[in-house]
Amino acid sequence: MKKYVCTLCGYIYDPEKGDPDNGIEAGTPFSKLPDDWVCPDCGAPKDAFEPME
Repeated sequence: MKKYVCTLCGYIYDPEKGDPDNGIEAGTPFSKLPDDWVCPDCGAPKDAFEPME
């Protein structure tokens, strides 16, 4: 699964790890994150993320 990076702070969302501190289970692809999910480091919305090359 593809990782996504926050363009504001550089946080990397790794689907294999998820975001357990915010209720996102490991194995959750970025496309399946809730619309109201935000970057855990800076609070940026999902549309501030870009896929990593």
